[in-house]
Amino acid sequence: MAERVEEASNKQVILRDYVSGFPKESDFEVRTSKIRLNAAQGSKSVVVKNLYLSCDPYMRNRMRNSIGSNSASFTPGSPITGYGVARVIDSGHPNVKIGDLVWGIIGWEEYSLITEPETLFKIEHTDVPLSYYTGILGKFIPFVSSKLLQVQ
Repeated sequence: MAERVEEASNKQVILRDYVSGFPKESDFEVRTSKIRLNAAQGSKSVVVKNLYLSCDPYMRNRMRNSIGSNSASFTPGSPITGYGVARVIDSGHPNVKIGDLVWGIIGWEEYSLITEPETLFKIEHTDVPLSYYTGILGKFIPFVSSKLLQVQ
């Protein structure tokens, strides 16, 4: 039986070119592309619908062509990436289910294809607003997770 492939329009925030000085609106463009809403058969990829995106001070440095920096530069012509909260809409990964809420690095776009879902954190506690995961809760999760792994 053939796999049913769904596509959707996907608005993305694109970095036009490396930024010098303060970022300006003209350094970015909103582009609409198509995205496949199905994870490729046999892959461990997940497709997510992005709900919340963070805009953090460190991102300004990533807009520059900064060789030797602690964080890699964004790629001009590609969507900006950053921390965000998303809902899984398709998954090829055994530990990530459709409907799961996740937090991690995602694109500044409506939908993202995550090829390394091991980098995502499942959101188990929804008794706080999901947007909190792009702020203080999101900054705290990797620290706590790494400490828990050291203890076990």
